[in-house]
Amino acid sequence: MLHVLTVKGKGFDPAEVDPIKYHGVSQFDPVTGQFPAKKAATRPTYTEVFGSWLCEEAARNPQLAAITPAMREGSGLVKFARQFPDRYFDVGIAEQHAVTLAAGMACEGLNPVCAIYSTFLQRGYDQLIHDVAIQNLPVVFAIDRGGLVGADGATHHGAFDLSYLRCIPNMVVMTPSDENECARMLSTGVAHSGPSAVRYPRGSGSGVAVESPPRPLPLGKGRIVREALGRRQPRVALLAFGCMVAPAVEAAELLDAVVADMRFVKPLDIELILDLAQENDLLVTLEDNARHHRGACGAPSAGGRSHPGIAGRVCRARQPRRAAGHLRAGCQWRVAQRAEAAARQGHGPERAQKTRLRSAAQRVQPFGFGVFWKSRAYRSGKASMARRSAAVSSGSSSCSRGPKSSPAARAMSATGTRK
Repeated sequence: MLHVLTVKGKGFDPAEVDPIKYHGVSQFDPVTGQFPAKKAATRPTYTEVFGSWLCEEAARNPQLAAITPAMREGSGLVKFARQFPDRYFDVGIAEQHAVTLAAGMACEGLNPVCAIYSTFLQRGYDQLIHDVAIQNLPVVFAIDRGGLVGADGATHHGAFDLSYLRCIPNMVVMTPSDENECARMLSTGVAHSGPSAVRYPRGSGSGVAVESPPRPLPLGKGRIVREALGRRQPRVALLAFGCMVAPAVEAAELLDAVVADMRFVKPLDIELILDLAQENDLLVTLEDNARHHRGACGAPSAGGRSHPGIAGRVCRARQPRRAAGHLRAGCQWRVAQRAEAAARQGHGPERAQKTRLRSAAQRVQPFGFGVFWKSRAYRSGKASMARRSAAVSSGSSSCSRGPKSSPAARAMSATGTRK
């Protein structure tokens, strides 16, 4: 028998003394081991919001238990572990067991909350389907680090969770846009009779105060966070999920667009989508998730793009299909002011509107990837949109992003048959 003992930070005394502090490091002084002084936090992180909610909910609900696969500090469970040691379970680096343990607890009448990083839940995907979802067990998954996570790197980006969760039967998937929404969604998950996931990003929210106790949300219902003033054409509605709501509101100021906080990736609020489709010329969905034709929360594409009121009027803004690497802090959203510049330079209204649309797309464009303003609706208004809608309805095109389609789509358009 060979017994190998791993000592984290071996060879660097400060790291051996405090391996948690040096688990994932930024710049530090290699002589003293000291880190640069950080600015005092003015807003709680989503991780801290989850930790506070968990302790308050455990005080109200004696059946609640928390599970983590060796991520007590990273998932915000330190306070809970101290206050409720008999209801705290750290299973080690064993995500599959964490999910199956949660399923077993739910079978016995407990309310398990599995706190796990988005990228690590991928390891327990089989158990999530077979042990939790098929049995429709009331397990809440608190999924931290959803979306792109900056300096944590390519292995920690939660870029695929909305896609791989949305296709699982019985699953409810929620994306909070601020701290209070996060707490309310967690309460919604505990009150729900089946499996649910609350997926939130790394870092802080917008500073919204959390109500106590948080009220559960109506299942599958979104909300309008900004109404349009009706001054610009074409009329645009931005359907945003989670952390994309804030940049969507910024972009909407340039477009005079409606902004909907969709809240639920599954079940989608199809009624809200159809209402927005009737009142607007173009729907733009915004999500911090990998590009995926099916399964992601590119809302109408999966839930209602074939509906006559939506066909041909959907533009989707998502991450690219390639893996993202390490990202600098603060580089998430590019903010452009080209519309105002065009107006000051005396360009005509058509040029200014086109510039406004491009600027708005860049305002919600994650990490500079993709250009989502190339929809024909942006360029030519209602007339071209009607032609696009008719083309999609007749089956001559399978792309809703604009005039440039794939060779296969062009072949279908010419012959009616995929080549």
